[in-house]
Amino acid sequence: MRTRLLRLPVLFAMLVAGSAGLPVAAVAQQAGDQPTMRPLTPSDAGALDRGPRPSTEAETTGDKKDGAAEDGKAEAEDDPQGINIFARMGAPLPDAPAEKEYKGPVDEAYGAYQRGLFTTAIDKALPRAQLGDPAAQTLLAELMARGLGVKKDTKGAAFWYGQAAAGGDPAAMFKYALLLMEGRDVPRDKAKADEYMRKAADAGNSSAQFNWAQLLVADNPGVRGLTLALPYYEKAAEQGVADAQYAVAQIYSVMKDLPEEKKSKAREWLARAARAGFDTAQLDMGIWLVNGVGGPRDYEKGFRWLSIAAKRGNAVAQNRLSHLYINALGTKPDPIEAAKWYVLSRRAGLKDPALEDFYLGLTDEEQKKAIDAANKFRRG
Repeated sequence: MRTRLLRLPVLFAMLVAGSAGLPVAAVAQQAGDQPTMRPLTPSDAGALDRGPRPSTEAETTGDKKDGAAEDGKAEAEDDPQGINIFARMGAPLPDAPAEKEYKGPVDEAYGAYQRGLFTTAIDKALPRAQLGDPAAQTLLAELMARGLGVKKDTKGAAFWYGQAAAGGDPAAMFKYALLLMEGRDVPRDKAKADEYMRKAADAGNSSAQFNWAQLLVADNPGVRGLTLALPYYEKAAEQGVADAQYAVAQIYSVMKDLPEEKKSKAREWLARAARAGFDTAQLDMGIWLVNGVGGPRDYEKGFRWLSIAAKRGNAVAQNRLSHLYINALGTKPDPIEAAKWYVLSRRAGLKDPALEDFYLGLTDEEQKKAIDAANKFRRG
């Protein structure tokens, strides 16, 4: 069965530069950081910032030359060792990784579930669940929660998840921890939720490992939380959780007291998260390659990763892609494409004086072509 990742108020501790010495590639750009110039020089564009997160929703109408929302700014909490922690608020997470092939004893109830024979699965799971079989209880809870072969019953599902969690089933402990944390169909109980999340993580559940790491970071600000969380991020990353792979890459790149063997693998973990389809990792992968963070520079590969993230709607990637088109880094110069991506990022709330100056230097016809291209992209 697939399990969802926990949606916490703080989804991931975003590590940014401070006295921790993070490379300029990931420094958050503040309004007015870039001088006004036309065109940008290669030396200016070579070091790309990740930039601020958009603070407003994209415009639903056409382009506005003089109207862009204020830069999105996250509140930082400084720890004594200089690592600032920024929260990724409410960002969608990638799907949980595919489950490993099961090689244990044949479970007829679960086999029926896999084949889509849900009524049969219930018939076979219910007697075992009533006798206290945690695996059968978890399966029954899943069927009831999703309304498969039986009328949807979230309260009944919560009961069976609780029974299976008490019996030590890792998947049930994870699911029940979510219910306890959210107070959904069961009384809210953070202490009990934390206990089950930790037990599920220690039992090897990848989603629980990632979310237990999240809780450790949230409850222990600064380096202490990152140190406690890192082993769980690493375990989840090894099992294919893209958010965990991204977390490992960021922590490896900034924490000072890690072995060089780990630091050298930061880009490798970021690449794995990017290949899994995590757009924030794709953005950072492009910037790391352009700036030579964690390995040699590669403008062409950096351009490709930024293109992927930009086409998926990442506004920061759209902004950075515009810079690459202007300065012919990893691609041929193309003022219309540069302006198109700038228009899209500006509509999403990113202000960039240098790109605005470049845009205003285009002819009316070039500006119209760029706006038309941006509108076509959004419609697509």
